[in-house]
Amino acid sequence: MLCIKNGLIYDSVSEKPFYSDILVNNGKIEKIEQNIPVSKETKVIDASNLNIYPGLIDAHCHLGLSEHGIGYEGEDTNEANDILTPQLRGIDGVNPMDVSFEKALRAGVTCVATGPGSSNVLGGTFVAIKTKGKIIDDMIVKNPIAMKCAFGENPKRNYKEKGNMSRMTTASRLREMLLRAKNYMDKKEKADNKQIFDFKLESLIPVLKGEIPLKAHAHRLDDIFTAIRIAKEFNVKLTLEHCTEAYLAAEKIAKENIPLAVGPSLTFATKYELKNLTFESPAILSKAGCQVSIITDSPVIPQEYLALCASLAIKSGMDEKEALKSITINPAKHIGIDNRVGSIEVGKDADFVIVEESIFDIFRNKIYYVIVDGEIIQ
Repeated sequence: MLCIKNGLIYDSVSEKPFYSDILVNNGKIEKIEQNIPVSKETKVIDASNLNIYPGLIDAHCHLGLSEHGIGYEGEDTNEANDILTPQLRGIDGVNPMDVSFEKALRAGVTCVATGPGSSNVLGGTFVAIKTKGKIIDDMIVKNPIAMKCAFGENPKRNYKEKGNMSRMTTASRLREMLLRAKNYMDKKEKADNKQIFDFKLESLIPVLKGEIPLKAHAHRLDDIFTAIRIAKEFNVKLTLEHCTEAYLAAEKIAKENIPLAVGPSLTFATKYELKNLTFESPAILSKAGCQVSIITDSPVIPQEYLALCASLAIKSGMDEKEALKSITINPAKHIGIDNRVGSIEVGKDADFVIVEESIFDIFRNKIYYVIVDGEIIQ
């Protein structure tokens, strides 16, 4: 057992922080009360004058798929030979031994959604994992969590020599695959003996059944609404990723009630569809009523700078409580694992970051402890 005593708890769900003890048993939060009695066998952390936060979560990155300082040998983010690869599984490309995992963990990022990049119209599935571990199978929180699809410049640029030169073609390819998968699924459910197994179409059945959403890479406003349009046509769930220009129609997007993963914003505009990039976007979208998660898209921004990105959003007008939600409970909801992580509540995984100052005071702050599943990492 582990007991964290006398800390100021920012649980990501209460209106205000509060002082309390936290009792951890078998990797789960068992009690949150003041003056919890402890046995001699219980390890105690005195968190007096310290702040306790949930472990930080990134709803969209490529951690472990694009390895630190390696190049081609460690680059497994995209498949360049086929624009439609829904059968690929991000879990098969993640290398937990990449040094980026340790950097993320020691910065308090305890859980991420990682998976294929955005070169392909359909890229494969994302997985939610803890950042602690050496074997991916032991790190899984949920798999799969979403099917990656992409709009905009990336599929055009990467496949322009292979017949994908316009946004219209990108949209039509996605529609065609969803329609083929629907017909395939209908025949399969009717026990059609003439049905020939198709790995690609089989992989899209969880999307069509609403078991996982399409995770749609879309920066430009028109691409965002193309993604929304197609999701409605096929009655599938959708999350929107990057959302660079979403703030230009914040009120309308808020009415769609679609989770938004916003970022990476700590970059300059490397392509035309990023020309309206701003750290004001999370503030505008959250004030409009959107569920906002701030993301690094690592390695675009190193994973360990997730809290920095949230602090820059606060500097640009985001409410501090909403900023905390954007790197804890909101991404947990975004990727469908809020039953386990994202807040400090009884029954959830014992993932914490214990710091001296505010989690957003990145220049003065000292991280005293990072705890994952009740295990003290540092």
